[in-house]
Amino acid sequence: MQGEVKGFVKDGRVRGWNVALKRDCEEKLKHSAVRLRRKQKEIFRDAIVSAARRFKQKIHAIAVCSNHVHIVCEYVDVPIGVLAGCYKNAARVALKAVGFEGKVWTKGYDKCYCFDEKSLCARIAYVEKHNLT
Repeated sequence: MQGEVKGFVKDGRVRGWNVALKRDCEEKLKHSAVRLRRKQKEIFRDAIVSAARRFKQKIHAIAVCSNHVHIVCEYVDVPIGVLAGCYKNAARVALKAVGFEGKVWTKGYDKCYCFDEKSLCARIAYVEKHNLT
């Protein structure tokens, strides 16, 4: 959630803790915030990886956290909004199939593009670091 203590990404930039912003986001929630458990994270991950295979898109790194997902994937000739929508839907459907009820995703997503190997490696390292927590 925007404003969280550990920071958040907006417009491709890491932002710091902001109590007022976090409080504002919490007040705008229409549903309780979702916190995925370990098994639910596995289901999410598998659904996204499976959807990526349908697009023949290689996933370089993926981290499914309790309340957000990071994916580093190669370029394919499909608009990023279509891919994000497909991955969100695949994860939602997979969770619903095991009895999860309720809204999982918020609107939108954040994206960053890597134009060289150095930035790609940095993004992969960032995402893999999330798998350690």
